[in-house]
Amino acid sequence: MRTYSIRTYGCQMNVHDSERLAGLLEDAGYVRAPSASGDDVDLVVFNTCAVRENADNRLYGNLGRLYPAKQQRPGMQIAVGGCLAQKDRGTIVDRAPWVDVVFGTHNLAALPVLLERARHNAEAQVEIVEALQNFPSDLPSRRESPYSAWVSVSVGCDNSCTFCIVPSLRGAETDRRPGDVLAEIRALVESGVVEVTLLGQNVNSYGRSFGDRLAFGKLLRACGSVDGLERVRFTSPHPRDFTDDVIAAMAETPNVMPALHMPLQSGSDAMLRAMRRSYRQSRYLEIITRVRAAMPEAAITTDIIVGFPGETDDDFEQTLSVVREARFASAFTFQYSKRPGTPAAVMDDQVPKPVVQERYERLIELQDGIAWDANRALVGREVEVLVSRGEGRKDSATGRVSGRARDGRLVHVAIGDATVTPGDTITATVTYAAPHHLVADSAITSHRPWRGTTEIAHQPTPQLLTIGPRPSLA
Repeated sequence: MRTYSIRTYGCQMNVHDSERLAGLLEDAGYVRAPSASGDDVDLVVFNTCAVRENADNRLYGNLGRLYPAKQQRPGMQIAVGGCLAQKDRGTIVDRAPWVDVVFGTHNLAALPVLLERARHNAEAQVEIVEALQNFPSDLPSRRESPYSAWVSVSVGCDNSCTFCIVPSLRGAETDRRPGDVLAEIRALVESGVVEVTLLGQNVNSYGRSFGDRLAFGKLLRACGSVDGLERVRFTSPHPRDFTDDVIAAMAETPNVMPALHMPLQSGSDAMLRAMRRSYRQSRYLEIITRVRAAMPEAAITTDIIVGFPGETDDDFEQTLSVVREARFASAFTFQYSKRPGTPAAVMDDQVPKPVVQERYERLIELQDGIAWDANRALVGREVEVLVSRGEGRKDSATGRVSGRARDGRLVHVAIGDATVTPGDTITATVTYAAPHHLVADSAITSHRPWRGTTEIAHQPTPQLLTIGPRPSLA
């Protein structure tokens, strides 16, 4: 049997796609390698990201490190897929001639055939298509977790942010039918899943393909009626499409978690305009206010870009002002990097690297202080934690387990003599807070074991999933 390893870079959508690639490979007779990072494997698949500049460097660096292993292992194959493959296409083989297969974001299902063709013809196969051939959820999967699952509600994006290359690589937004999404969720719950995360490049514009702009709120409410589904999350929404109906659905549906990740990108109206983000500072803060009015306990997180072309000191100060007012639980902060093919890459007034670095460090310091204050306020409170594998690197040494609270915060919980396994839900009182995690070294006050009995290693191809047609614009 041939072994495989998939190495995933980038967003949650790529993680979801990698689970589908694993399912395809196992359907084709491949067996997962014991170690994802080892070189003693028959097939290595890179599922790539193209959002940041270092994505290119990371891929080609890793391809270079694999070259000696491939020279020593006759028959070893290397495949490159994902957004960077969709962008670079044949350039990947030009730069790394030892790559066997290059495939894009729209033709995941072609991977086993391309691998066999490359082996038979003894030459690289590059196949990039411009339109979605299979919705990823139409494909078999090998999930990483038996108790938590990604569920894609849409692919692609209709926005045109000047810093982002994703719309040109993932295509226009295409939505699944609500019935198909719910059917997948119910099947997952029947297999033991207790938590799902709804995925979309712009998840709250869901329904545009079939003409229902309230579809996402309806979908959240429908998730509330799925017996056995304990936690529902979603990522990532766009402020432009965030409606009061979605806020109400979150507040009214008990299994929708009080957690919201909503990208800000900048607090400056001038920068938001230059980024082609279709909201302004006041609109963003209004949404935050309404969310907290409906769900006072909600943890709100965000994305922020520092050093976008033309960003002045005043623009950056406005971002800091929004961070102070919004009081995010955490923030993913990025130093702007040029992406070839995006309008921002050729804009004037690129901000010097030392200026970007100084601003970035100030933002991190401010946000960490805000997050730490918020976390310290939770000391003494009881939190419910879904225990997960891999969340706590020091768990074995500290006698703790780790997982996420309902609001998404990372919590490390001391378990004493209790037997607690991934998928279990426990409650304990917070005893210590750091900027990026909580510790609960008090006694566990409740413990609900995961109802699953075995890990679902592989799910066959579902037959019920479809892609919603885009209505005529005439």
